[in-house]
Amino acid sequence: SEDDERQALSIDSQIKEMTAMAKRDGIDVVEIRKESHSAKASHGRPVYNQILADIKAGEFNALLTWAADRLSRNAGDLGTLVDLMDQGFLKEIRTHGQTFTNNPNEKFLLMILCSQAKLENDHRGINIKRGMRTRAEMGYRPTMAPLGYLTERDMKLRRSHVVVDPIRGPRIKEIFELVAYKGFSGRKIYSWMKEIGFATRKGHTVTLSMIYRMLRNPFYIGRYEFPMGSGKWITGEHESLLDKQLFDEVQRLLDLVPKKPWGIKEFSFTRLMTCGRCGAGVTAEEKHKPLKDGSVRKYVYYRCTHTKDIDCNEPSIREDRLIEQMLTILEDVTLEGGAIKKKLEEEFERHWKFMGAVLGQEGEKKLPKIDKRKYAKYLLSEGTMEEKRGLLACIKSKIILKDGQ
Repeated sequence: SEDDERQALSIDSQIKEMTAMAKRDGIDVVEIRKESHSAKASHGRPVYNQILADIKAGEFNALLTWAADRLSRNAGDLGTLVDLMDQGFLKEIRTHGQTFTNNPNEKFLLMILCSQAKLENDHRGINIKRGMRTRAEMGYRPTMAPLGYLTERDMKLRRSHVVVDPIRGPRIKEIFELVAYKGFSGRKIYSWMKEIGFATRKGHTVTLSMIYRMLRNPFYIGRYEFPMGSGKWITGEHESLLDKQLFDEVQRLLDLVPKKPWGIKEFSFTRLMTCGRCGAGVTAEEKHKPLKDGSVRKYVYYRCTHTKDIDCNEPSIREDRLIEQMLTILEDVTLEGGAIKKKLEEEFERHWKFMGAVLGQEGEKKLPKIDKRKYAKYLLSEGTMEEKRGLLACIKSKIILKDGQ
């Protein structure tokens, strides 16, 4: 950006001046290091922090810098510099017009100059926030305009303003109309935008989360909240893309409770497999098929959740076929013996209590020898949801759904 180029030129000019000064004064410059990060926060300056560490390690004993405020505009870095001087690691700091050594008066002056820079920094932050608030109250939201708008610079007024994007603006309005009048879902809008080649100002594909944020953004009807979360709504000076009636209808549809709330019905094998094509989780859905005799047959299908790739085309698998394949898999995979044994012991204990309490049969309490793999197959076919999940947790291998298998 223009600011980055200006910063780079500034640093290069400072190095040129200080190198000439060092040559004039006979100073041996061991190494030149440059960093363009702001001096107001110490944690964001890795090069500078490494310089301090190298001084403490004895690699350098003096610093050349353009001005004292290049070294520190925060209390933490200032304290570290003075501390290095006090300990004798740092003999001298020389700027373009001053020299600071381990002398009380010079250290005091260094602290005043750096503290003054911090004060100016703090005031600048306050002034910027005040300016943003004033601009917002005038109807110009001081943040990047959402998709559908462009920011233009008015050279006469010497300020920027927001105008409708002639390419993306009409498409944004069309998105709201498709949701309000044709019942398009977010995923359907996503597919439609890919078909027409809709892209952001930087040429990126619009994500599903971006679509939902756009559908909720009142900026398109000329209003915005500033600061965010303050409850203070402002009417903007920009042109509205939508009328309020269309926007409100979309909000009403987004707020409707789904006919089938997610997460109410539980399925045996969800959260136990991953999609082999995109790596997302595997979910399940129930489908109903009307039969000729008037009855309805239910089928459960397991499929990719599409949380990592909305276009993942991994085919689904029906639950009865899934169980058949898992029964075969149990012949080959390694089972966690301890967990299966514990389950067997619990079942035997329950059976023993039933025999004694209901049938009145008592005898030697001894766990018979049972084939753990046959018992695992029994649980997979006849067990409860909790038992099936407990069994699959005993499998040491990772279960992946790939190519419908």
